Amino acid sequence: MVDEIVFRITKPRNRLIIELMARGGMRIGEVLKLTPRDVQDRKLYLREPKSGREAEVVFIPQKLANRLNQYIRDKGIEPDKRIFPITYSAARSVIVNAGKMVGIQMRPHDLRRHSASYASRSGTPIEIVSKVILRHANLSTTQRYLGKISDNEAIRWIENLYG
Repeated sequence: MVDEIVFRITKPRNRLIIELMARGGMRIGEVLKLTPRDVQDRKLYLREPKSGREAEVVFIPQKLANRLNQYIRDKGIEPDKRIFPITYSAARSVIVNAGKMVGIQMRPHDLRRHSASYASRSGTPIEIVSKVILRHANLSTTQRYLGKISDNEAIRWIENLYG
């Protein structure tokens, strides 16, 4: 569903915001604080993250990094200026409206949850999902994000591992 949303969005700014959240596991506030100086190819440096640490790193796919860098160049954004100089409520509207395009109710945090769920269901170890993608201090926080696993999914994984 998220891929369908991403590919239907025509405005580059809106697509980048949604992809950074859905593919990078970023919070909306983190996306809105980004400056060109924070972008180092596939690594995005978050200054003063929610965790209270001095900094954190977000890793993004190369294609997304290329589009983000092209957007920065095309817009001529200065190194210390925000890449997306919009308010939280404006960004939230972008996400809500993107969901409406495909007939779903979507909130900003749903994209971060999608990032974790997609990685987990693709076989990424929970430690990587937790520490690298979501940047959680505790594994238990990540486990709440991922929610319950259905019996069918559990059986499929057991068969894949041991069958």
